[in-house]
Amino acid sequence: MHLVSILLFVLVSFSHQVLSQWLPSPFNTSVIGVEKDASTSLHTITLWPNYLIDLDAPFTWKDCVLHRLEVACGLEEGCRFPLSCRDYWCKEAHSYDPNPICPSLNITAKYGCSICAVTPLNPVSNTCKLSQLTTDLINLDVTNGRNPYTGAYPPFGIEYVLSCAPSSLLRSLPKDVRGVASFSWSTFSFPRQVYFPSVADKFALCLPSSSSAPGVTFLGDGPFYFTPSPNLDIRTILSYTPMIRRSSKSLGYYIKLNRISIKGIPIHLPSLKSESVKLSTVVAYTTLRSDIYKALVTGFSKATKTIPRVNVVKPFSLCLKSSAIGSVNKGFRVPKIDLETESGKVWTILGDNSMKRTGNGTACLAFIDGGMGVKDAIVIGTFQMENNFLFLDLENQKLGFSSSLLARGIPCSSFNFTQIRV
Repeated sequence: MHLVSILLFVLVSFSHQVLSQWLPSPFNTSVIGVEKDASTSLHTITLWPNYLIDLDAPFTWKDCVLHRLEVACGLEEGCRFPLSCRDYWCKEAHSYDPNPICPSLNITAKYGCSICAVTPLNPVSNTCKLSQLTTDLINLDVTNGRNPYTGAYPPFGIEYVLSCAPSSLLRSLPKDVRGVASFSWSTFSFPRQVYFPSVADKFALCLPSSSSAPGVTFLGDGPFYFTPSPNLDIRTILSYTPMIRRSSKSLGYYIKLNRISIKGIPIHLPSLKSESVKLSTVVAYTTLRSDIYKALVTGFSKATKTIPRVNVVKPFSLCLKSSAIGSVNKGFRVPKIDLETESGKVWTILGDNSMKRTGNGTACLAFIDGGMGVKDAIVIGTFQMENNFLFLDLENQKLGFSSSLLARGIPCSSFNFTQIRV
């Protein structure tokens, strides 16, 4: 098994050299489509298979089968060889704090060191299974920022580390999803394993608000263009704020806020600056600790006091008559919610990201009361991220954000996926 690990390392190193030397690409960014599942509102990257996007996962996992080394396997879909517990990657995987709900990894007495035991987690059902670390191959398209390019340019045949998982772990995930893609700080996160010599640890997310057309994720530092504004590089309109790491092995993405304002009036939150704000792609609506939630709802209620109320639709607690605040085509006209970040830059939440249309002439303030015992005081969910461009620069530990692109007439679903072959 030690020999296999060495050969794997040589193969990965060789593939990286090939990427940088064989027909060098003039581009340094990959592009992948992002879909929204209509029934769960979860977002997935459109690879084969599709993966749920998770900003917290220590590693990517998928439903696949592992074989012993003496069994002929090849590289066909779903057939992989395990890494050993002596492998460098295994030691790195075990350096992340195990989830307390997961089974013990102390199984060497039963299986020896021929496998690397890990515990992939389904973040939706919050269930965990014992499985094994392995590798996989994937092909990605590069982009000039306007279209995907296929053919002669790398990257191609990227080999990356992931975990297999039993099919039972897929329960509660969207129908066509076969695993979870890590987009966290982890060494094993999907963006950090895509190799470009000139780019270190940068990726962007632009989540779609509809299941009818894909959004996009970029792995690399751009440029980024969308068809409604073909001469606007999105990088030029981004504001930046520091991202926080709680430790060298923490996985999620956090920022700090100075204040929250509604219609330009700050809401009273004395301890807000001491709290960290988490980004999440598995939480549908921004979830707030009860005291912050109540202050937000009170402030928004005062700012909309002239708008007719309607019966509350759970899990929300403030609902308005939708016809009084806008139309389907023009969006909702409600007071803006400004999140002033640690850097002094403002992430503005407009009506399309603050109000959820719930039917029967009703639109509700799309924030959730998480209770007083939540681990994170504020978790920004996907509804508030949709049609916002987020650029995560892990190298410099900062978050770039656009606020709503819809204000510029640029939905996240407007990237041109027409492939250009070379």
